[in-house]
This record gives sequence, structure tokens and C-alpha cells, in this order.
Amino acid sequence: MISQTVTFLIKCPDAKGLVAKVTNFFYLNEFNILSCQQYVNSVQNTYFMRIRLNADGTGITKKELEERFAYLANPLHMTWSVHYGERKQRMAILVSHTSHCLYDLLERNKEGDLDCDIRLVISNHQKLKPIADMFGLPYHYLPVSKKTKGEQEQQMIELIEKNDIDLIVMARYMQILSSQFIEKYPERIINIHHSFLPAFQGANPYQRAYERGVKLIGATAHYATTDLDEGPIIEQGVERVTHESTPATLKRIGADIERLVLAKAVKCHLQNQIIVADNRAIVFPEAGE
Repeated sequence: MISQTVTFLIKCPDAKGLVAKVTNFFYLNEFNILSCQQYVNSVQNTYFMRIRLNADGTGITKKELEERFAYLANPLHMTWSVHYGERKQRMAILVSHTSHCLYDLLERNKEGDLDCDIRLVISNHQKLKPIADMFGLPYHYLPVSKKTKGEQEQQMIELIEKNDIDLIVMARYMQILSSQFIEKYPERIINIHHSFLPAFQGANPYQRAYERGVKLIGATAHYATTDLDEGPIIEQGVERVTHESTPATLKRIGADIERLVLAKAVKCHLQNQIIVADNRAIVFPEAGE
């Protein structure tokens, strides 16, 4: 028997009767629908659905469910995924010097706000080891240089595979991951960029924001892709600032935004609220969970 809570994420060309066909399928298979969220992109004529189900009492296996749903989905040209709730997703956190995002994620996980299993912290510096120690997590110090980048990333891959990691979070990891690394984990790497993208991509955004005299600063959480800071945006946040703000002030305000934005993006991923379409992230709101 499959786990009690099941989430389907569905994308397909828009057409009449999709809701009826999908919900009737689950009715006939004795599922109870907990929530059903929909979005239609009228520009691209694409339909998106997130449907959460209670499987208690169905007696159906995962294989049977997926085979039956594929029979419905294929003629409708659906791209879909199914997520079962019996195992918490396993997460690895990548960090460098800066501690605020790391500490925030670990604290939220400890308090139950992020429902996941954080397995390890990886860093190219030793500085943040005391924080990992405080939360009882393995801390892997993997220094990197231009010459050793390939070797260091291979070490990271070995740790990720050994721990069966589902999600990799770059919590201010100030290294550019190689295309080979990113392509190995599509839509499984979340990065926090300390700027409201697409403005001020790359390094030192707060200094450049100060020089530009901006009146709003922000942060962006996105999936990492081979195009630097160009991946599907999951969450963003902003705060107003004034001409009196110094680069140090902007950095301090920005750190608070980064914490909130990264935590929200990670939570959305863990709760299977995201469907990626081209380079856009369709993020369904929390449905009373």
C-alpha cells in the first residue's frame, strides 16, 4: 500500500475537461482529494495542476497507481511527477564564509518549520564548522582552487550520492558550480542570490546597488542552472532603503531578506509546490497544509 499522502504535479496543453478527467480518475481509484490547485498560462496555452491526495484505504501500490495514471496522462500529453509522503527529503547545505542563511535553515529545521532531513554541511572554508557542530551535523571541509575544482566537486558528488541527497541548498556558497555538476542535479539545487534579480547579477551586488543609488534592495532564490543567476526564480523579497544607506547598511538589511527568501523557497520545494516550465517556476501557494 502506498503512503497516506500523495502529491501529483501535472503540466499539459490546456483543454476542456482536464479537471473532470483527473479528479474522476482519483475518485474511481478511491482517493480522497485534500486540495486541488490550478493555473492556466493563456499565453502558452498550458495547464498546470497540483493535487494532494489521501491514499488511506485505497490498497493500491505505487506501481499500479503510476501505470494507471500514465494510461490517462499519455493521450493528454501530460508531463507529471508523483511524490509520496512516507520519507522526508534529504538535504545538503553548501556554505562558504557567511553564516546567517545556514543558521536560519538549521534553526527552522530544528523547530519543525522545514520538514526535511538535513544530512550534512559542505564548505570550502572551516569557519562555519561550529554552527554545524552545534546542531550535531557532519561538516565536510573541501577547499577549492581553480586547479582543484574538478576534484573538489567530485568529492561533493560522492558525499551527495552516499547520503542519498534529494535537495542541495547553496546557502551563500560563493563558488560557481560547474555545468557538469549542475546538470547532474536538475531542479535540485537552490541558490540564494543577494540581489533582486535580474538586477546586479554576479558578485558584490550591495556595493553596486549603493553606487546606483537604489531605493529598493532584495534577494532572489532560484534553481541553479548552467547560466549563472539565470535559473527559474522561486521566491523574491525586497525592502525600501534611502540615500543614507551605506553598503554596510544594505548588506545588513539584505541578510534579513536572504534568510526569509531562501527559507520560503526551500519550503516550497520540500512541499512539492513547484512546477518548472521552460525557465519559469510555477509556485503554487501553500494550500492549508
